[in-house]
Amino acid sequence: MHLRSLSNFAVILVLASCSSMRSPIVPGAVPKDHGLIGAGEGPAWKDGSLYFTDGKHINRMGPDGRTTVFRHNASNGLLFDHEGRLVACESGLRRVTRTEKDGRITVLADRFEGKRFNSPNDLCMDSKGRLYFTDPRYGSREGMEIVELRPADNELGEHHDKGEIVQRKFTPVEGVYRIDLPGKITRILCDGAERPNGILITPDDRYLYIADNNNNTHGGSRKLLRYELDKNGDVKSGTRKVIFDWKDGRGPDGMKMDAAGRIYVAAGTNKATEYETNRFKAGCYILSPSGCLIDFIPTAPDEACNCAFGGKDGKTLYITSGGHLWSVPLK
Repeated sequence: MHLRSLSNFAVILVLASCSSMRSPIVPGAVPKDHGLIGAGEGPAWKDGSLYFTDGKHINRMGPDGRTTVFRHNASNGLLFDHEGRLVACESGLRRVTRTEKDGRITVLADRFEGKRFNSPNDLCMDSKGRLYFTDPRYGSREGMEIVELRPADNELGEHHDKGEIVQRKFTPVEGVYRIDLPGKITRILCDGAERPNGILITPDDRYLYIADNNNNTHGGSRKLLRYELDKNGDVKSGTRKVIFDWKDGRGPDGMKMDAAGRIYVAAGTNKATEYETNRFKAGCYILSPSGCLIDFIPTAPDEACNCAFGGKDGKTLYITSGGHLWSVPLK
């Protein structure tokens, strides 16, 4: 177990209810650092190669271990669909695209109700092949076009209801969306999520997990949330559940789920900032479906951002962290 690496935790969350879920890491395995190769985000595995992003390019590490540029593009989350086509959250161009097998680029989503997205961040796919993606905005808030009216303390908008005036203001939306077909976009209402980042759906399409990562904000949410989905793929109202809370540390980012239901969440930081402590170290947090901490894989230099399964048998976990790529064998 790698939990001893978390000695700075105020409380180690290893509960009796976790005993049925053992660590998936090969005993004695040590995470391998593949070096500073532009592995900031992504990653996704296909046909012996790992694809990941560095903020300017989509890179590919081939079977020989060499890294080359696959596409010149500022992207974030990646996945391969059921037909083996690469789907990317192109954060720079504020859209989600698919690279066809002949190299053509298909724009799957770049607007919602005529307004541009903020900066699509991460995505997942359900059993029907529908894509879900998150659309937060980190950094500058300028240029955010999707807004909604919400209650406010100052008079920026009004709503008349039974003779009373309720003050409201236009607030930028950082939402979750589903792509049913290219250009056919549905907003998924995830009550209580402040800034959705990582996202995954269980294989049976029953649950939607959201990494609610409002970092760089005093008191912002840093939680892994779970919602129930109905048969149409929409969130059931009132089903929000907090699975794990990074409290005042750096919150959750990208994540994956294995066949046993364990959730692998990239999170934490090794360097405290004005907004986050470093008591939750950078690495991959392996959780049970109910949120028990099963194991932890430390990474460096900092800010583990995402992870993916790969290798010849799919039993290698790859983690992107501060431009470095890490790997660890699984059972």
